[in-house]
Amino acid sequence: MTADARTDACTDASRPEGRTVLLASPRSFCAGVERAIEIVERLLDRHAGTGRTVYVRKQIVHNTHVVAELERRGAVFVDELDEIPADVPDGSVVVFSAHGVSPAVRDQAAEQALTVVDATCPLVTKVHAEARRFAARGDTIVLIGHAGHEEIDGTLGEAPEHTVLVETVADVAALQVPQQVPDPGRVTYLTQTTLAVDETAEVIAALRARFPAIKAPPEDDICYATTNRQQALAAVAEHAQVVLVVGSANSSNSVRLVETVRRQGVPAHLIDDAAGIDPAWLNGCGRVGVTAGASAPDRLVQEVVDRLRTLTGAGVTVTEVATTTETIQFALPSQLRPSRQDPRKADR
Repeated sequence: MTADARTDACTDASRPEGRTVLLASPRSFCAGVERAIEIVERLLDRHAGTGRTVYVRKQIVHNTHVVAELERRGAVFVDELDEIPADVPDGSVVVFSAHGVSPAVRDQAAEQALTVVDATCPLVTKVHAEARRFAARGDTIVLIGHAGHEEIDGTLGEAPEHTVLVETVADVAALQVPQQVPDPGRVTYLTQTTLAVDETAEVIAALRARFPAIKAPPEDDICYATTNRQQALAAVAEHAQVVLVVGSANSSNSVRLVETVRRQGVPAHLIDDAAGIDPAWLNGCGRVGVTAGASAPDRLVQEVVDRLRTLTGAGVTVTEVATTTETIQFALPSQLRPSRQDPRKADR
């Protein structure tokens, strides 16, 4: 169905007699997000009533609801480490967000004698390790990603003298040899973990055409969760007349979901929660696709479905569209793992 046909289908009536909600699966939290949130929650439980503070540098994950809930429980979010007072109570900690940090931030934490618990997603940590390794062998690293994103800031910081950032095919064409790429025969690319798979493939193709000797990372850097959510939503978009993506505006993977659907010619809207639904988007639409970015709680999806029931004023059928099952789990940092000597002391 063309974009025009879909639009016409959504405007031929103000309210359909019934509505089908096509629910993409997988959706919502990924393993890295679950791990990061659990780290903060466990620390808050551990330090409750002690006078110690749990600081978090940047948003632990990019979701307004998650951050607000952790703030209500006592977490203190700061943009930079120098916002943490010098006289913090002994035992207070600072958590690095799931997006990772540069070596300069780690050095600053050491200089301030801060106790750090690292919630960086292990898949982001992998990209950091690749950047160090490829720079050490003398390669120029072309990093594909969005300037200003916290994950990109952290990765760039691993080898700034050896790394150039590109976002589009035009950026690839604009790379200067030898100013930015001293040796076209020694180039490796890396990517942000939350990019659109189809757009990134175009940029990689342009890099291969420009630098035929370019090397790829051993494994794809776009994470499994980003890929899975895009594939599941693409399957939904084949049948939906409009799509709602639950996620915050600063969530890269959520924004990419919206963009992916729109490239299929389907109207798509990013909403923080059910309150963000504009009923006009749904006029005449009998098939509504719904998903959530990897940093959005699934309870928000259920609230969106409930809101759609209210707005429909008729029967709503919810159909799950599953393309794969996720079973990946990541271990907690050593500071938070249960003691082997005394399992009774395990954090709950």
